[in-house]
Amino acid sequence: MAATQRIVTLRITAAIAAAAACAAVLAGCANGDTRAAPEHGVPGPKKAAPPAAPGSVFRTIGDGSTAYTGQQPRLPRAERLRPGQKPPQFVVFSWDGAGEDSQKLFSHFREVAKKNNATMTYFLSGVYMLPEDKKDLYHAPQHSPGRSDIGFNDTKGIKATVEQLRGAWLEGNEIGTHFNGHFCGADGGVGQWSVAEWKSEIQQAKSFVKAWKTNTGLKKAAPLPFDYDKELVGARTPCLEGQKNFMRAAHDLGFRYDTSGVDNQVWPKKKNGLWDLSMQLVPFRGHSYEQLTMDYNFMVNQSGTTTQGDPDKREYWGDQMRDSLVAGFERAYKGNRAPLIIGNHFESWNGGVYMRAVEETVHTVCNKPEVRCVSFRQLADWLDAQDPTTLAKLTHLDVGQAPKQGWTSFLTGRPAAPAPKGVPGAPATKS
Repeated sequence: MAATQRIVTLRITAAIAAAAACAAVLAGCANGDTRAAPEHGVPGPKKAAPPAAPGSVFRTIGDGSTAYTGQQPRLPRAERLRPGQKPPQFVVFSWDGAGEDSQKLFSHFREVAKKNNATMTYFLSGVYMLPEDKKDLYHAPQHSPGRSDIGFNDTKGIKATVEQLRGAWLEGNEIGTHFNGHFCGADGGVGQWSVAEWKSEIQQAKSFVKAWKTNTGLKKAAPLPFDYDKELVGARTPCLEGQKNFMRAAHDLGFRYDTSGVDNQVWPKKKNGLWDLSMQLVPFRGHSYEQLTMDYNFMVNQSGTTTQGDPDKREYWGDQMRDSLVAGFERAYKGNRAPLIIGNHFESWNGGVYMRAVEETVHTVCNKPEVRCVSFRQLADWLDAQDPTTLAKLTHLDVGQAPKQGWTSFLTGRPAAPAPKGVPGAPATKS
């Protein structure tokens, strides 16, 4: 299947993403940062400092829903590659519409990340911080007040979600946004929104996070330990629609990256002043074409529009997703080392096989040498720290293409030094 055909397929399947999102009641995004032992001169991130003692730095913001508590704990410092140094393999695991519900998948994947030396990005849906009885506070662009294609939350759900957001941030994970009402398609969908309408949507998503105490009446609850105006630096749009105008709005509002597009496994560049960390296409096991790295798209290509397909095929479908993600990882890991971008939802489609696939992928890839499973924010930090000349060279590598002359020569323009005599691999000497 040609690249154009794949993208068309994505857009067709995206039209029903809103309905699928409803089935996922609460979803989330996250990335990870592995501290794998360095090889070939590639250092892992510096050991992060433990979380600051409670109350050592603390300043409430607004109604106390959020607070400034100092620098985020466990956030590794980005370091510039040394001349000729092979880049690490970054992998980003992210979750659309982060929230905790009865499935408890948010809390589960926090544990998965910790056990596998990873951090993740959780894209919070703002309406999951707004109770149903306050829904009229949401004025979606091109829709009447109180409209949302994924509903709203209740006090119990908001309290549980706040607990997970708080813990995730203190563990070094990123809290991004998946906006609010998840409107897709031609009838007022995000693809038709103007720059001004996107700015309204973003500001409303922030406002629901910054005022969850007022809106729920949970005045005595602990705040979220971050200033969301500063924490929020990136997003993924619903159904991957509306990227062009969103990026213009996001640039004006100080965002640093977007992950709402479709791309091949190549090194990212900036677009409209933001890092374009788009979703990616990887080999689809059992097929001749490639597949987007998202659970929803695997489901559509396996069981169609039904979220609970043939039970006899579910184990195979889960294995197929896992093997496809790992194949994409191996192609980059042994090739151009382009960051691998993976997106998911907290869902139980087809008996939860996609959640199993993601968990097994995390365990398989995040513990390998030279691999860093990180959040989008951490990836953007690393990209910003690099020599622009080095990044430009990396973008010239095609999908799966490792430098023929070796990394040292490729990145410095100088041939690699010969091995000393007597070292395995050195030329034989005449007696």
